[in-house]
Amino acid sequence: MRFSVKASHLPPRIAAGAFILNSGLGKWSADEETAGQLHGFAVGAYPFLSKIKPKDFVKLLSAAEIALGAALLVPVIPSAVAGAGLTAFSGGLLGLYARTPGMRKDGTPFPTQQGIALAKDVWMAGIGLGLVIDDLTGD
Repeated sequence: MRFSVKASHLPPRIAAGAFILNSGLGKWSADEETAGQLHGFAVGAYPFLSKIKPKDFVKLLSAAEIALGAALLVPVIPSAVAGAGLTAFSGGLLGLYARTPGMRKDGTPFPTQQGIALAKDVWMAGIGLGLVIDDLTGD
């Protein structure tokens, strides 16, 4: 069996994939209160999401995280494809960071204490972009 990814892509793919898969599995059976909180937070940054019911939103988010985590963990998915998905997903999370009041210090991109939980998602953007760039420009 031939893997379609470089061995050097496996550590970041496994780290990000396991993290995201676990997150998605944890959200799959979210209760109404948790669904409402997650939905409310997302709607604050992305108002168009208000058209989706909180429970439906969390199921969609959970399914997306499970699919992305699995795509990163399955080595036959090209790194450019898995990396593009990771980059898009992390972009959405960083959008929450940028658009939610109180997450950043005034006039800077640097996080407040409350913003650290979202700002840390920049590592996923770095992994995703690295996978895409290396897969498209590498040997």
